[in-house]
Amino acid sequence: MKIRTAICNEINEDVSILRLQEADLAEPSDDEIQIEVKACSIDFPDILMIQGKYQFKPPMPFAPGGSFAGQVAAIGQNVAGTKVGDRVIAGIRYGGFAEAVNVPAAVVRAIPGSLTYEKAASFSSAYHTAYIALVVRGGLKAGETLLVNGATGGVGMAAVDLGKHMGAHVIATGGTDEKLAVVKSKGADHVINYTMADGSLGGFRTKVKELTDGKGADVIFDPVGGTVFDESMRCINWDGRILAIGFTSGVWPKAAVNHILIKHISVIGVRAGEISRRNPELGKQCRETLYKLLQEGAIDPYVCAAFPLEQAVDALKMLENRQAIGKVVVTMNGYRANTPDHP
Repeated sequence: MKIRTAICNEINEDVSILRLQEADLAEPSDDEIQIEVKACSIDFPDILMIQGKYQFKPPMPFAPGGSFAGQVAAIGQNVAGTKVGDRVIAGIRYGGFAEAVNVPAAVVRAIPGSLTYEKAASFSSAYHTAYIALVVRGGLKAGETLLVNGATGGVGMAAVDLGKHMGAHVIATGGTDEKLAVVKSKGADHVINYTMADGSLGGFRTKVKELTDGKGADVIFDPVGGTVFDESMRCINWDGRILAIGFTSGVWPKAAVNHILIKHISVIGVRAGEISRRNPELGKQCRETLYKLLQEGAIDPYVCAAFPLEQAVDALKMLENRQAIGKVVVTMNGYRANTPDHP
């Protein structure tokens, strides 16, 4: 059948390279489910893939979008426990910017209760990354102080949400007071604006030390890199763990080994998707735990804006230009997103 999809035909720094095109979609294979996509989450790796800067290089041409939600349109003959019309979540590496997509049945889960398509689409990638970082890699414990950098982004807000659920004392940093007010309303104990007078990022270590009686943070969640990582190294507690999630600042920092030694700290890399691919059983356990938390209402994805598929480039630019708070989604098939959390 014919579907519309937003396609990247070549590597380009400018995400405007995306083009809305018609494509042929085959019937699902025996072990696949065909999903009529209603909402697809925008994630920073989508931008990096278009620019050719991500560690995973999808084959050209490709449609971005790894986390999406919709209705089952067709099922392969070996698929059990799912029927046409079911509301589902799916997670893959790319392909979600499309009206329909065929995916392995193993990556599909039912949407719990009345959760909206946009919140369901926004759940998988961000919370999976945050959970792998905080629980599997960081060993965050109740009562510890968690510093979340880039807390106004989708992954950062997920880390704040999970950190509070785990009983941590959460300090959140971000670039604007308006965005940080939303993070505070979602549970952060303290927020710090790390945009300095000259427009650079940093200058928060003194405040973090003040808020922790001079000790510093026990666990630092850092998807930003650059000077934010450098500043974080100056406000980490003895035996602390700093989690390197990514480099949205565009700068790869260099950790000083003498500082690591003196403070007895650990600098830990986090590749949530790769962990799940190398250890499928661990990935499954993490997804099941998160899914249970979602069902119980213990965690709540935050969506600030929704764009129709025709405006996929605008959605990507909103994230690229640091205008988003939490998650941004693209919607398809006439689905009109409910009023976003932050109009």
